[in-house]
Amino acid sequence: MGYILAGDFRKGITFEMDGTVQVIVDFQHVKPGKGAAFVRTKIRNVMTGGVIERTFNPSEKYELAHIERKKMEYSYNDGELYYFMDTETYDQVPLNHDLVEDALNFIKEGSAVEVAFYRGSAFSVSPENFVELQIVECEPALAGATAQPGSKSATLETGYKIQVPLFINEGEMIRVDTRTGEYMSRA
Repeated sequence: MGYILAGDFRKGITFEMDGTVQVIVDFQHVKPGKGAAFVRTKIRNVMTGGVIERTFNPSEKYELAHIERKKMEYSYNDGELYYFMDTETYDQVPLNHDLVEDALNFIKEGSAVEVAFYRGSAFSVSPENFVELQIVECEPALAGATAQPGSKSATLETGYKIQVPLFINEGEMIRVDTRTGEYMSRA
């Protein structure tokens, strides 16, 4: 395991602090006119998802946390447990609802996902950046609405509610950016 100085923090770096693993969500190096420089950060606990703001002395040293990421496939859910299959070993990994809640907006059975592990324990599930999902509910398209600005609410097959252009119809497949939760295009 390597170490990192707080002065070298960047977005996405994972490190150990007080027995927990944190990921840097945002950071800013601050050099005030008087006094010592410091690093202002927003960090997220990878196990609990809790985000805190904290300042660090640039010379503070932390152990880097090795995060393993595996491509997996969402298999099925059984009550509160959601099963993901390792596509190389075919092992099934059951995860609790709170770990997969955000990903469920964009995945269905058979969807490819990335599962992040720390010391053998899964702590997050990420859908692919772009997914294609079917609209199961929305108002009918407005005739000639292709050039009109504006949007309407629609419900995807996963139950996620999304804003779509006025010309989109129920039953259509659309492409969604899972990082922002926004409509991209027709599929």
